[in-house]
Amino acid sequence: MWLLGSGHGGQQAPETAAQRCFCQVSGYLDDCTCDVETIDRFNNYRLFPRLQKLLESDYFRYYKVNLKRPCPFWNDINQCGRRDCAVKPCQSDEVPDGIKSASYKYSEVANNLIEECEQAERLGAVDESLSEETQKAVLQWTKHDDSSDNFCEADDIQSPDAEYVDLLLNPERYTGYKGPDAWKIWNVIYEENCFKPQTIKRPLNPLASGQGKSEENTFYSWLEGLCVEKRAFYRLISGLHASINVHLSARYLLQETWLEKKWGHNVTEFQQRFDGILTEGEGPRRLKNLYFLYLIELRALSKVVPFFERPDFQLFTGDKVHDAENKMLLLEILHEVKSFPLHFDENSFFAGDKKEANKLKEDFRLHFRNISRIMDCVGCFKCRLWGKLQIQGLGTALKILFSEKLIANMPESGPSYEFHLTRQEIVSLFNAFGRISTSVKELENFRNLLQNIH
Repeated sequence: MWLLGSGHGGQQAPETAAQRCFCQVSGYLDDCTCDVETIDRFNNYRLFPRLQKLLESDYFRYYKVNLKRPCPFWNDINQCGRRDCAVKPCQSDEVPDGIKSASYKYSEVANNLIEECEQAERLGAVDESLSEETQKAVLQWTKHDDSSDNFCEADDIQSPDAEYVDLLLNPERYTGYKGPDAWKIWNVIYEENCFKPQTIKRPLNPLASGQGKSEENTFYSWLEGLCVEKRAFYRLISGLHASINVHLSARYLLQETWLEKKWGHNVTEFQQRFDGILTEGEGPRRLKNLYFLYLIELRALSKVVPFFERPDFQLFTGDKVHDAENKMLLLEILHEVKSFPLHFDENSFFAGDKKEANKLKEDFRLHFRNISRIMDCVGCFKCRLWGKLQIQGLGTALKILFSEKLIANMPESGPSYEFHLTRQEIVSLFNAFGRISTSVKELENFRNLLQNIH
């Protein structure tokens, strides 16, 4: 589309594809005091390279997941039969012994106690032959696992169906899983779990017909009229959806021969999902929500620094040298995160009347738990793997944000009963943020690729 020149009677150069996707994705974000450009500089040049190195370490690359849990909401799941949808689990001897054992939480002395506790808990009772300290710890862990602060319904990693997966060998990328089955998952998430009444129509819903500009205006008027917590909930889910679409566009199957597959950036796919004209203005909004999600998870990492700074905490794999090096790298990253100048202020959440705030927080938590259950309905196993991991990571971030007092009251050494993160939560937290960080980095790549396309 040619734009009229101003004052010279000529024509300006046509708008580039990069401008159509990104011209609105700049400046300050809604409900925040941070701007997109600050995030880009901080992430792409200070955080992203070190974070990728950390996520390649053994502690963070192996994630235990149950991909065989039945969908709790409907039975007619069409399983994706494509090779790219499959997940290759680890053989037992491929996973470091330190990860397979329970010995990842604390120092060696504390590990022995915790391992004894967890073994007793799996047996279903507090054995009177256990020491008084161990009995107390068993009850505390049980209390924690049933805690109302958990935002996800986590997999039972003791189930025989739970398997370790090497995330580096099963990367998130385009699998071909799309169409009505994929739309159904997102539709249930948005329509039934984002505090939206059925009378309000969501823009560009592929399962709805006859939508126009008036429906879009109605939706955003409704969204702006929500309290900040419910508006944030929608923006987090939209941001996660956008981030996943960035990954699929950046690691797209461009060419396949009987010898090899070529993966790379598919600019057409990216434009279809985020171009301001092709998406009737929705694409840039989605990208801004991605940055909002980045700020929320970044803030959670900055708040949880004391948990990882405790001398007893280890990234335990059994390799003492590498474990020590990786903890040092982890703390470097967390201190870098803490130095970010424009952190999101979560104190506006659940403020005001205490009774109403507590009810709102519980609704928020239950809606998010429900979304974590919906992940078991995804028909593509690789999509299910990364969906479960990223939802658990975001749920862990929310748990951290709303546990500030518990984190402040942690003991300096030994098990922390009031605030605790399992290895599953730690691995999902950092890998989920790694995915968002990668998305922000990929936006820079797409911006450059689209610069000369009209």
